[in-house]
Amino acid sequence: MAKKTIMLVCSAGMSTSLLVTKMQKAADERGMDADIFAVSASEADNNIESKNIDVLLLGPQVRFMKNQFADKLAPLGIPLDVINMSDYGMMNGEKVLDQAESLMK
Repeated sequence: MAKKTIMLVCSAGMSTSLLVTKMQKAADERGMDADIFAVSASEADNNIESKNIDVLLLGPQVRFMKNQFADKLAPLGIPLDVINMSDYGMMNGEKVLDQAESLMK
């Protein structure tokens, strides 16, 4: 399986770092080659331009930016969704990874 790049976007990039760790652990347990990282909303554009992203997930706190990201990502064919609030709150890395995987199919 080819390496998958999953970008999470939140307001500051900090609260999501624990979720990234849990998602990476779940990916490793599944034998999935994944590059999972979090950035702040202000850093997202640079990463979209510089990295080959397979899926972008928004933290619930920046869900209001979904349409703005959809406009940028649609021409690039990058799927986008908002992380389920309860999965985010519980820092459920496996469920959020499932969400990302379902978007990449």
